[in-house]
Amino acid sequence: MRQLNYDSNSIVVNNNDDVISFKCELQENLQKAMKKFVEEHPNWDQYRILQAAIAGFLMQKGFQNRDLTRLYVGNMFSMSFKD
Repeated sequence: MRQLNYDSNSIVVNNNDDVISFKCELQENLQKAMKKFVEEHPNWDQYRILQAAIAGFLMQKGFQNRDLTRLYVGNMFSMSFKD
C-alpha cells in the first residue's frame, strides 16, 4: 500500500479547530468532477468536499465519534456547531 505524503503543519482556523494539511494525488477524472461541482455549487470548495467525503466514509465504516459526526453534518448542510 502506498503511503500518503503529508505535511504536518498544524494551523488554527477561525472556529478553533486544528487543521492538518496533506498532499495526495487524485485521478484526473476525479479532479475534473470536483472542479465542475465546485463551479456549479459556489458554497462548496475542494476542502469541504474532501472533509465531507472522508468523514462520510469513516462513518459508513463504523467509526463513531461525536466530533466526526458534527464535521460531516456541518459540511453537508453548511452548519457550524459550537460545544
